[in-house]
Amino acid sequence: MTKGAAPLERHFVACLDNSRREARPFRHWLLADALPGKTCAALDALPFKPPAIDDTRGKRETHNSTRIFFAPEQQRRFPVCADLAQALQDAAVTSEIEARCEIDLAGSHLRIEYCLDTDGFWLEPHTDIGAKLFTMLIYLSAEPGSEAWGTDILDAEKRVVETAPYRRNCGLIFIPAADTWHGFRKRPISGVRRSLIVNYVKPEWRSRHELAFPQRPVLS
Repeated sequence: MTKGAAPLERHFVACLDNSRREARPFRHWLLADALPGKTCAALDALPFKPPAIDDTRGKRETHNSTRIFFAPEQQRRFPVCADLAQALQDAAVTSEIEARCEIDLAGSHLRIEYCLDTDGFWLEPHTDIGAKLFTMLIYLSAEPGSEAWGTDILDAEKRVVETAPYRRNCGLIFIPAADTWHGFRKRPISGVRRSLIVNYVKPEWRSRHELAFPQRPVLS
């Protein structure tokens, strides 16, 4: 970690250093204190409201038009979106991710989604294979009962092995592969299940409007 790195970058790298690696049913990392408190507070203050949607049919892309990404437009509007995107694009952070997760992010593109899930939301078991090189979830809510809102981690038979702890500013990392089954069983959501989904995706990602820096790939 370079001495000149900004506080947000330093904080996140420290989070990675303190993450807990698990091997079963697939390699994943559990995070705590992922972001500085002031970053969480700024995310809390974003004016987005949960979209009024019907059944997701177990997929986020069912309602693509309502999804929120920290793309250039949102970065221009909200400093916290720009700060977070710049931090996760920074070489100090991407190099630490590469070393810890044993992956190569050179040439990939950063994608950050801000999710506001309400009662009725669910996700079918899926693996995130394809164009995603890295997936990280950071949980942001603290409502009563939110401790039950974590991501379900499943085995090859799609049986739930564990549910990632859902606590404010904690999270989950995994490297998408054919065995990385995960989802979200339908369960009561009293309030709003807020989270960030961070991906680094391959250059051929078609939905360029979702990318934080469509013209600027990650440098290794």
